[in-house]
Order: sequence, then structure tokens, then C-alpha cells
Amino acid sequence: MPPLKITEREKSAILSSLAAGVVPRIGLQHIQVDRKEEVAALLEDLGRIESGAASVRFIVGRFGTGKSFLLNVIRTVALERKFVVAQADITTQRRLHASGGEARSLYGELMKNLCTRGRADGGALPSLVERWVSGVAQEVTAAGGGEQDVTQRLHELCKPLQDLVSGFDFAAVISRYYEGYLQQNEPLQTAALRWLRAEYSTKTEARHDLGVRSIIDDASIYDYLKLFAAFVRIAGYAGLLVCLDELVVLSHRLNNKTARNNNYEAILRIVNDCLQGAVSGLGFLFAATDECVKDKRRGLFSYEALATRLAENRFASDELVDLTGPVLNLRPLSPEDCYVLLHNIRHVHAGGDAEKYIVPDQAIEAYLKSCDQRMGSAYFQTPRETIKDWVGLLNVVQANPSADWQALIGEISTSQVESVDPSVAAAKDEGDDLASFKL
Repeated sequence: MPPLKITEREKSAILSSLAAGVVPRIGLQHIQVDRKEEVAALLEDLGRIESGAASVRFIVGRFGTGKSFLLNVIRTVALERKFVVAQADITTQRRLHASGGEARSLYGELMKNLCTRGRADGGALPSLVERWVSGVAQEVTAAGGGEQDVTQRLHELCKPLQDLVSGFDFAAVISRYYEGYLQQNEPLQTAALRWLRAEYSTKTEARHDLGVRSIIDDASIYDYLKLFAAFVRIAGYAGLLVCLDELVVLSHRLNNKTARNNNYEAILRIVNDCLQGAVSGLGFLFAATDECVKDKRRGLFSYEALATRLAENRFASDELVDLTGPVLNLRPLSPEDCYVLLHNIRHVHAGGDAEKYIVPDQAIEAYLKSCDQRMGSAYFQTPRETIKDWVGLLNVVQANPSADWQALIGEISTSQVESVDPSVAAAKDEGDDLASFKL
């Protein structure tokens, strides 16, 4: 199999993202290593969604272990398999349950970042709706039908949506979009898209613009995600995949216990529906840290109903894994995997040309030894900082051809050992009154 060609756009996105400690949105296939079992399990989930079932997964690992990377890998694969993907980060101002617009803000962010294979960078909602509406119109008119026949056909296709909560208004908004499309009425089309993006804050305004009696509010975002999943399947897509990162915000940045439990209740509803088969064509991927899930005081396990559903298989162990449960624990990368990862990054840095490598293989070995001396096993358990420094090293050597990579790595080994805060050191010198305190 010939090596994959690396475009300049991919190279720039990969290197700039890794240097900043974030996951690139494109070109992941050039740097991916290991995670075969986890990826295979998630691909099975995609297959279930394609067949009309549902799926929910919690990708769990420490900071920097590759949770966001795995989310983006599955997102890329899902787009190739004709899924619609909605992705967002949870924040204190964007969460699953709220009463001040925060949940509606999360839904709006998901719709803003909506992706299809043709619009992989987001913003796919207008093209998705228009493509489907124009396709139906073309099909009906090609068969000799008129405008009224197109409207009737749209109503027929959207009829299954009316069996879901708020489905009637959802179908009505799609019909209104077609009216705007037919009459070249851009304000009407814009109003329909505003409604679909949850940008209406009052029912009065929505009723005036579109003639519907409901809006997407904080209490209904999950119901509308189910509606949208049903709609995209009607539009010819495989299903809807919702990727939510930074779940740790709910557990460790929401200080109000009632607010946390309300959000956990929303997650419980999603878990129950997906596991019990109460929803179709919809998948959820949550990225969370170990503490976010297993902390019995603030994490998901503090909510007893979630703790029982997300509990690990007691027969599973390090040697005997079970990848069928909702929680997918990310195993640390091995030192060999880290070597391959740094090799792949060097390959991308050279634009895919092995003759343009600016450091030899010995540099990778020396750098990993340096990381082992400075950070111990953490360098492959949470490789984010290791990768950032490696890209920085490659950039410095490229910008300074006379620089000696051996000397640079040696400087890192001696100068970047974890330092002690000066104030802490001073306190130690002065003596700590509690240093000898014991219970």
C-alpha cells in the first residue's frame, strides 16, 4: 500500500495544533498509532447506528491521554460513512441541563459545528436542509408534479417526525423553509434556520416569523436531538453522531450540587434511551477524565443510577478487557507506541519525504530517554507535553540549521526537570510549622 500523501494544509494543521497542545481536525490518519481495539469497538457502534439502533459511550482517560484525538478519529470515520456529526465542548455556559439558556447554547453550538462529508469543517445545517428540500423538489417535478405536489411530498416524508415530541412543529419549520426556497424569500429561510439552531428566545417571535407555537429551549434539547437524528435519516444519511468533550466541567466546575445532579439526570436519560432501544439512528460520545466518572463525591458515580449503569465488568482486568460496556477506558500508550508517534510527526514535519528528515532516528531515541528521565512513565501515559516539546524541537532545528539536536535534548534534560516554586522553597527554608504534624 503506497504511503498517504500529506497535503500542505494537513501538514500545517497538524503541526500547529500539536504545538499548541490541541487535536488537529484534519490529517489524523498520518499520526494515529495503536488504539485498534478502542477504534474497532466504536466502529461497531457506528454499525449499530446505521442499522437504526443507538449507542452511547464514555471515553475515559487522564488529561492528555488522547480522548479528544479519539473523538476526532471517529468523527472522521463517521463522516466517510455518511453520518452527520455534531461536536461541542461542554462549558459552564454550555451544558445539558440549565434554566438560564445554557442548555440551549449547547444545542446551538452543536448545530453551528454540524458536519457532513461535504462540509467537514462545520456549518453544514443550511446546506443539509437545502440539499434535501431541493432534492425532493427535483424528484417530484421530474415526475410531472407541481409545487403543491412537492409540499405534499415533504409532508409525507416528515410524517414520521410527528410521532416524536415537538415533531409537528419541526416538520412545519422544514415546510416553511421550502416555502422560502420556492419563493426565493431569504428572510423566511433564515428564520427557519434560526429556529433549527435554537436562536429564538421567545415563542411569540417564532410564531410571528414561522407560525409555530414552540421553540427549542433548555428543557427540550435532547428531544430535538432525537428529532434531528430522525430527520437526517429521512434526508438519506446514516444517522447523527453527537460528540461532547470536556465532561469534567460538569463534575468539577459546577459547584452547585443540584445543578450537577440535574445534568447527571439528563445524561441518565440519554444512557437509558440508548441502552434500552428507545431512540433510533443516534449516537453519543462523551469524553471524560477518570475523576469525572469515578469520583463518588462529585463525579458521575455520585449519582447512584449512573454508577450502576456505568459500572465496569467485575470479570474484566488488565489482561481480560471488555469493550462492550458504555465506559471505554483508554489504555496508556506503550513506549513503542510513543516512538512510532514521534516518528510519524517527524514524517509529517518533512512533508512525507523521508529524505527531508531534519533529525535522525537516534534523536527520537535520545528524546524519549530524556523524557523518561524527566517525567518517568508519565511521558507515555499522558503524551501531550511530550508531543508539544517534540514539535518544538523539530521547529527549532529547522529554523536553525546549525543547531545541534543532541545539545538541545541535553539542555532539556538538565534544565526542564520539574522545578520548585520559589515561594515554596522559601517557606521550606524558614521552616514549616506543620511539617512534623501527624495524626
